[in-house]
Amino acid sequence: MSDSTGAAGLNPTREVRAATASGYAMLFLWLVLLVVALWAGISNANSEVMVAWKWVLVVVAAVIGTLILAGFYLINPNEAAAIQLFGSYKGTDRTPGLRWVLPWLTRKKIAVRANNIISEKIKVNDLRGNPIEMAAQVVWRVTDTAQALFDVDDYKEFVIAQIEAAVRSIGSRYPYDDIEHEEITLRGNHEEVGGELRKALIERLAVAGITVDECGLTHLAYAQEIAGAMLRRQQAEAVISARRKLVEGAVGMVEMALEQLSAKDVVHLDDERRAAMVSNLMVVLCSERDTHPVVNAGSLY
Repeated sequence: MSDSTGAAGLNPTREVRAATASGYAMLFLWLVLLVVALWAGISNANSEVMVAWKWVLVVVAAVIGTLILAGFYLINPNEAAAIQLFGSYKGTDRTPGLRWVLPWLTRKKIAVRANNIISEKIKVNDLRGNPIEMAAQVVWRVTDTAQALFDVDDYKEFVIAQIEAAVRSIGSRYPYDDIEHEEITLRGNHEEVGGELRKALIERLAVAGITVDECGLTHLAYAQEIAGAMLRRQQAEAVISARRKLVEGAVGMVEMALEQLSAKDVVHLDDERRAAMVSNLMVVLCSERDTHPVVNAGSLY
């Protein structure tokens, strides 16, 4: 995907406050004009002598009232309206309620509330080249209505495309997992990966006047074609790690036993007997099954 920030960055649009009026005040003015027009029309119709200025007043009130009616619009909470004059951006109105603007100015509404989107599952090669499947959940909102409306073609489609690009970038930057726990992984470091993903998305979506409040991975798994093999590898690595811990603990216990036997002068062992004792203790401590001791009722050895 081409970098859209460079193209839009040549002439970015910035949100400014639009010059609009309260719709309630203009509604009151329209009602006054309506009363004046009705009074002039009724009084002139009932009068024996027609007064021209009253008809002029009726026509003027009707024209102005029509123009006033054409300028009303509503803004809901967490909504904004971009004001344009013959295609030229004149500002954004964020005040909720009944609003009014000159009727020849067009209004284009845009929601500024938080949006939640869960991306499609996409296949990515992680840092070690293993194909994995990823999907992300992103909470985003529009912060600059002018950029969202005029600097990108369709800001919602733009968000979806940039989420996919960011997920691919983050997925290829880290390995899926690490049995040694010596590096950041996609599976074991959700907060770090989520922070990197949010930072990348904020940078990518800045051109569209959009920020990201929260994001994280909702799906992470090996691709189907290698899932079985990687599961067996994980199981083997887990067994190796468990064995390593078991051996390390057994060696420590054997050392402690020999030291205490020598320190308390319980028994004197030569090198051959010491080796035999170490072997027996290692078998007892590292065996996966319960051991059955043999009681020697004869000689010492």
